[in-house]
Order: sequence, then C-alpha cells, then structure tokens
Amino acid sequence: MEKNTPDLNDLMAQIDLGKLGVLAGKVDLAGILNAASNMNDKQLRQLSRALGVGGSGRKRELPAADGDFYDYLDTLTDAQVEVAGRVHAFMRAEVMPVMNEYWSRDEFPRDLIGKMRELNLLRAIWNEDGTRRPDATIMEGIITLEACRVDVSTAVFFGVHGGLAFASIALGGSEEQKKRWLPDMLDMRRIGAFGLTEPEGGSQVSEGMRTTCRRDGDGWVLNGEKKWIGNSTFSDFTVIWARDEETSEVRGFVVEAGTPGYSVEKIQGKIALRMVENGHITLQDCRVADEFRLQAVQGWDTVSDVLKLTRAGVAWQGVGCAMGAYELALAYAQQRKQFGKRIGEFQLVQNHLVLMLADVTAMLGMVTRLSHLADEGRMDDAHAALAKVHTAARCREVVARAREVFGGNGILLEHGVAKHFADTEAIYSYEGTNEINTLVVGRAVTGLSAFV
Repeated sequence: MEKNTPDLNDLMAQIDLGKLGVLAGKVDLAGILNAASNMNDKQLRQLSRALGVGGSGRKRELPAADGDFYDYLDTLTDAQVEVAGRVHAFMRAEVMPVMNEYWSRDEFPRDLIGKMRELNLLRAIWNEDGTRRPDATIMEGIITLEACRVDVSTAVFFGVHGGLAFASIALGGSEEQKKRWLPDMLDMRRIGAFGLTEPEGGSQVSEGMRTTCRRDGDGWVLNGEKKWIGNSTFSDFTVIWARDEETSEVRGFVVEAGTPGYSVEKIQGKIALRMVENGHITLQDCRVADEFRLQAVQGWDTVSDVLKLTRAGVAWQGVGCAMGAYELALAYAQQRKQFGKRIGEFQLVQNHLVLMLADVTAMLGMVTRLSHLADEGRMDDAHAALAKVHTAARCREVVARAREVFGGNGILLEHGVAKHFADTEAIYSYEGTNEINTLVVGRAVTGLSAFV
C-alpha cells in the first residue's frame, strides 16, 4: 500500500451503517461503486471535490466573484494590465471607503484628485502634444471598467476631464493653445469641464443650440445657459460651445472660473451619479478674449469627433457598472442564508446570476472589439452608437437583477448594489439617449434616415 493511502478498515469504521442502509434504498450503491472502480485518479479527485471531501478534509472553496468569465482581460498587454491593477487598487483603497458618504452628501471627494494625480493615468491615453497613444481607446476602456466596478461617479469625473474637456482642446485647439492647457490637464493640476448640453436642448443641441457668441472688438461675448455640466462647480475652466450670431457656426471657448458674466449653480436632487457635481451654467454678457477661442474648431464636426471618442468610454461605463453589480450579487449569494441554505443554492437565484453573467460577457466582448476598431482608426459613429445602445440597456437589466438578488438589502447603500442600480439610469440617458443612438445605427444599416 502506498504511503498516505487511507486504510480500508479505517474508512469502513467511519461509515454510519444505518444511514448507508437508507441511502441504499434510494440509489444503486453497487452501480456507483462499480463506476468508481473504473475511474482514473483524475476522475476520482474530481468526484471527491464535487462531493466536498478530500484527503485534506478541508471545506471546498467557492469560486471568486469575477465577471470576466471568458478571460477577456487576459488578452491585455503587460502595460495595460499594470494600469488596470493600479486603478483596481486605488478604487478599493481610496474610493470604496468614502464613496457612500459622499454619495449621500451629493458631493465629489475633491481631496482624492491629488491622489488620482499620482496614478498618472492620462499619459497612458494621450501624448504631450494632444495626440492619442496607439492603444488609447482600449486603455481608456480598461480604466473606466475598473473604476465603474466600484463607483461610476469616479469614472465620470475622469471621463469629463480627461475625455470631453481634454479632447476638445486636443482636437479643437491651436498648437499654442494645446501647449498652454494640455500639460496641466495631463498632470491634473487644472481640471476641465465640458459645456454642451442646454436646459432646452440635449439630443437636439446640434441643431437647436441657444447659447450664442458674437465678436466684439478683440474678444467675444457669450450669452446663454448650459445644464448638467459635470465638474463645473469646481473646475478651473469649462469648454463652452456656442453658435456664432453672425455665421451660425459652432465655436468653442475656454472659459475660466471667475470670468465676469460666468456663474455656476450646483444641480440638486439627483438620484443618480450623486458624487458627480453637475452644474447649471449661466453666461450673461460673458466676455472672453479671442485667445480663449479654440482656433482649430471646424464647427459641429469637431464636437461630433469629441463625442464619438467619449461615447465608446460611456459604453465601457455600462459594462463596468454591470460587472460590479454582478460580482456583488454573486458574492452575496454565496454567503447569504435563507431557509437553512445559501441563496446561491436556489435555482432561481442561479438563473439570475447566469443571465447577468451572459449579458456582462457579451457586453465586454462588444466594447473590447469597439475599442480595437477605434485604435485602428476604423470606428465610426454607428459603431460607437450601437455599443452605447446595447451596453446601456443591458446594464439596466443586470443591475435590476443584482438588486433583486439582494432582496430588501438591495436598497441599502452599505451593500453597494443600490448605488449601481441608481447610477445606471444616468448611463442610459447621457452621451445620446438610446432612442437617438438607435436612429444613428438604423440610418447606417438601412441607408435611410428616420430623424424628424
């Protein structure tokens, strides 16, 4: 007999013959023993693990809650993995302990900006001259994913500053203007905001922009309002988009905080993204010098190019939010007990988890491919719009199922899923509503426009 092989007599002594007799009346023990006798060592070990027993006598460990079921993230480069790891650690060490408090207070934890600066994330996406790195979109997506698995608001702050505001200057600024503003933005020493949406125009702002600009001597005068402008309550400047009164052409301006005629009121009463400080901006005869007009802006085309880049990022937000909700629900199902067993042992709960995982897996595959298309220079508006449509809708379904797995606990901030449940409503609405993005894709695939 080999060393460490249990003695048959010792094993027989451990058998409860009474229970064995009851079992023999229910199953074919002889058949089971015969099948086991024909198994090889690997098959016997698998059977042992399935039964929760083994030579060590230790309780079988449950799998970790991980939403990347197809190992998409294993395809990342070493540099991408390193960045993802830094964001993963930062979110859990710095954001997770304070996010519920700030979410309840309807405030952004501004003291975290200095700690974010140390991550140096923007230089993983942008070059010093405002051009994008070869893997910029996939890198930006990974950063967004890791942030949103914990908190969507943090990703939105980063996306507004390092996406919308930065891209506006990178794509619309002159070489001198890019040298003036981009280095400080890369270092997060000056925070930017992006002022496009208006009180009376979200989806229709491309054609119905009411904020105006008019040339006045060596400067410009801006009048109008902007609404839902993230970061604007504390940003150092906001990129304001306005329509020229004389030519009707769309122009962009860098308006610094404190400029006379420029004021911001914080929007109160939100139920989603409460850590994002959205502002309602009023421009009343706000005068800016011509050097603050983005010199290379090509009308609405520049705005569209900025939005196309960031719409891919919002699709990643939907994936990260859904993945985070799924992982919370899975971990909860593995430990929460009802009726004497863990709720993860109930078929209906497993059905929820499998449907959630299927959505997350499909979404992750879609945005990964979208980002590769973008980095290859092959992504168009319809590609980005389809990803936004699909991920926003599926995210809504996943977080609803996750909240259901938690039962009554699902509405408490302390369990995490309630914040995901609320925040997904914002993801569903911004960067183009699902209806508008649907029509963008519909026009691309049919060749016919259904816009009215």
